[in-house]
This record gives sequence, C-alpha cells and structure tokens, in this order.
Amino acid sequence: MTETATPLALVVLAAGKGTRMKSDLHKVLHPIAGRPMLMHLLASADALEPQRKVVVVGAGREQLAAALGDSAELAVQDPQLGTGHAVQQAETSLAGFKGDVLILYGDVPFVRTETMRAMLERLHGDDRPAVVVLGFEPEDALQYGRVIAQGGVVTKMVEHKDASPEERACRLCNSGLMAVRGDDLFGLLARVGNDNAQGEYYLTDIVNVANGDGRVCAVVVTDDPDEVAGINSRAELAEAESRWQKKRRLQAMADGASLVAPETVWFAWDTVLGRDVTVEQNVVFGPGVTVADNVVIHAFCHIEGARLESGTSVGPFARLRPGAVLEEKARVGNFVEVKNAVLHAGAKANHLTYLGDADVGAGANIGAGTITCNYDGYFKYRTVIGERAFIGSNSALIAPVKIGADAIVAAGSAVSRDVADGELRLVRAEQLVKPGWADRFHDAMKRKKAERK
Repeated sequence: MTETATPLALVVLAAGKGTRMKSDLHKVLHPIAGRPMLMHLLASADALEPQRKVVVVGAGREQLAAALGDSAELAVQDPQLGTGHAVQQAETSLAGFKGDVLILYGDVPFVRTETMRAMLERLHGDDRPAVVVLGFEPEDALQYGRVIAQGGVVTKMVEHKDASPEERACRLCNSGLMAVRGDDLFGLLARVGNDNAQGEYYLTDIVNVANGDGRVCAVVVTDDPDEVAGINSRAELAEAESRWQKKRRLQAMADGASLVAPETVWFAWDTVLGRDVTVEQNVVFGPGVTVADNVVIHAFCHIEGARLESGTSVGPFARLRPGAVLEEKARVGNFVEVKNAVLHAGAKANHLTYLGDADVGAGANIGAGTITCNYDGYFKYRTVIGERAFIGSNSALIAPVKIGADAIVAAGSAVSRDVADGELRLVRAEQLVKPGWADRFHDAMKRKKAERK
C-alpha cells in the first residue's frame, strides 16, 4: 500500500488493437528481456500492494486472460471510443471502491514504482488535488498532448490535434498516466464529452472538468522521459529492448561483474549475476539464470533456466538449457549442451557433448563426443554417472543407465546396461585387420578410372 495506507486499485488500459505491430500476438504481450511488457509494468505496480487490478481489454482478450490468469480482473471495451471511455469500463469492477486509482497503460511498461508512489503522495497533498497527471519533457514533443501548468498546478490539458500553436510550444507533455480518487473518477468521466478532433472521450478531459469545478489538479514530472515511452511498433519494441539492455549492463558492472564487450551481452529480466563474474563477448541469458560469484562465461554461450555455482566455467560456444546446474568448480566447455542435468562439484565436460536428463558425479570426466541417449521417441529417461567416473570419447550412454563411481567407459562404447563401481566397460565390435587390402583396392580403382577416360 501507499504510505498513507489508502487502498489502491490499478486500471491498466490494454484495449488497443496494436495494428502497427502487424502481429497475431497481443501488443502488450510482446516480450522485452524475455518478459511480456505488461508483466514488467505490473511487477512495478505490485510493489505498491494494490488491492484490485483491472485490465481493460478489447481485441485479443483471450490471450490476456490466459496470460493474467486470476491475477487481475478483465473489463471489455467494445466499441473503443477513446481513453476516457476505456477507463469507464472498469466502473463495475471498482464499484464501491473508496481508495486511490492509478491509471496505467499496458504498452508503457517501464514506469518505476517510485514514480507511481510520487503520484499517489501528491494526490494526498495539502491542496488535495482531484487528479494527478504524470508529465514529461521529451527532446521532441511530437504529437503528444500538452500539460499547461504553473507551479505544478495544471490549468489545462489539451490533445495535440486540438492544441493552439501557443499550446504546442509548451514542452511539458502528457504521459497519459493519472492518479485519481475512486470517489471522484467515474463522476468526472461521466461529464466528459467527445466534441474534439477525434470524436473520442479523452481521459485527459477529467482534468478540465475538475478545473471547471474550481478544484486543483497537479502534475508530477518524471526526470526520465524513457520511463513513459510507449511501444506501438516493432521498431519501438526494439528500441525499448536496447534501452533496457543498456541499463542492465551498466547495473551488472556496477554490481561487480566484468563484461568484456558489454554491448554484445543480452540479459533476461530476471538474470542474477554474482560478484567477480566475467562474461565474454556475445553471451545471451534467457530467463531463469542465476550465476554465483567467481564464474567465467566464455564467448558465444546461450544460457537459460540454469544455475551456476561459484568457480564454474562455461564455454565458449556452450548451451545450457532449463534445468542445467553446475555445482562448484564444474566445467562445461566448447560445443557442449546441457539440459535438465546436474554436474556436481568439479565434474567436467570439455568438448562436443550432450548431457540431457543426467546426474554427473563430483569429479567425473566426460570425454569429447559423449551423448546421453535420453529419449526413445515416447519417454525421457535419466542417466546417472558416479563420482570420479571417466567416460571415454564418442560414447553413447543409453538411458536409463547408471555408471558407478570410479568406473571407466572405454572410448567409442554404446552402454545400455549399468556399470558397477570401479568397473571398465568396453562395448565395441572386434577390429578386423586385412593386410594389403587397401593397396589392392586403390590399384583396382585406379585401373577402372583410367579405362573410362
């Protein structure tokens, strides 16, 4: 809750069709750093502990219902007659609600919790404003609506299409985000008309209605225009990703990680890096990665859903998939793929290996070209490799199978039965030697080739 302990409700507008995205996926579900933009916004707002959350939807409502589950209530806007009309659709959901209401936009994902809190605190200022607007001052005001204000008090809100040349000269722009008391919101909206260039019911007009009643309306100005940047196209989505990644890289380095070529490292929204971690060039983190202290991740690795404990080393050119765990000082080398497998302390797979659905004991060594054959076309099975076991190069371990502690699997073996502790398992066809056969073959083939000329 806010510091005033006033109950809080969120109204998130997400009814736009997102036509500029040219996508079957709802606009607000397009991911940034591996997380839908709507979920970025809701995570920031959830820090304020809202009692109610209403997402206003239109096209693609089924997708939003699936993504949100029971975490928010949906209100449908159909037809779509403007932002004021959109907020009105939440009236039934908020019937009887006496707290504060934050109005947010699903395609404006990076509003900080601190900014939302500042809006709510201003709503409870001594002059008790009817509406608090979040404003910003971009380098280029473009087509944004303007906030005409003096000393933080709003005298007029105007959309760009309806603004005079003098009003367009104002640099303070409207982000669209507002804080309003639940007791006021729907009464103000009921008095908004649509006599404007678009023929729509503008949310911003509640400020003008309140001003007409002689009430105060206030503006809070963010110091970071990127915080309120909307995303309406693939190009703007890419720009938002780029801005997010740049900030995350700087944060990683400030927290004690070394990024050899920062601009080539891509983080997910929940990536956790410890201190004295080194990340080389062209590393991509998918969601669900936790990296402890003193880990080295070499170039060209892709890591997702994995946990790397202290002193581990990965890559170059390695892929860790969900469920991969590298315990202390374990090593995964070049062109190794690990999925749903644990390498216990000091275990290593240095080259050209696939470890899927496996437990690799402490100190075990997995030779180049080894694969765990974990799938029979219908079911997955697990491979267990004991401590200090040695798996020779180009071996196939056909699960379910267990290799005992200190056992050795000879190179080139296809193992389909358990190997006991300390045992050598050699599974190869016997070598056949035919002296002189190759020389005779070459001579015969050379004669045939000469005869065909």
